[in-house]
Amino acid sequence: MSAAGTCLCGAVSVSVSGELPATATACHCRMCQIWSGAAFWGIVVPKDTVQVEGPVKLYNSSSFAERAFCAECGTHLWFRDFGADYEFVPGLFAVAHDITLDREVYADRAMACVDLAGSHTRISRAEYESNNLFVEGDTP
Repeated sequence: MSAAGTCLCGAVSVSVSGELPATATACHCRMCQIWSGAAFWGIVVPKDTVQVEGPVKLYNSSSFAERAFCAECGTHLWFRDFGADYEFVPGLFAVAHDITLDREVYADRAMACVDLAGSHTRISRAEYESNNLFVEGDTP
C-alpha cells in the first residue's frame, strides 16, 4: 500500500511507500501557531519511505529543524528536525481522513479557538521541553 498527495496547486507531489500512520499530533508552540494560524497538525512518516517532487522551499525555522512549503502556492508540507523523519500535514493526503488525534504538545498554550475534545494525551510546554529540543524564547 502507498499514499500520494499534492499541494494545493499540484506542483509538489509527495509519495509514501507504505501506509500513513493512523494518528496525528497537534502542536501549539508559538512558531506552529504563527506558521499554521492556530495549531500545526503532523503525521510522522519515516524518511526512507518518502519521495518528494516539485518546487519545495525550505525554511530553517530553528538551529535544528526545517519547515517546507510549495514554492508556487505556499501550501505547508512538513516540519522536521534536520535529517529526521518527516512530519507531514495530513491534509496533503486524500486518504488521511480517518487519521485520529493521538496527542497535543504545548497543550497548555493552545489558543482558545483550538479546544480539542477527546481523551488523547496532552503534553504541557514544560513536559515537552524537558525531553525534546526546543527554541529558547518561544513565548506567546
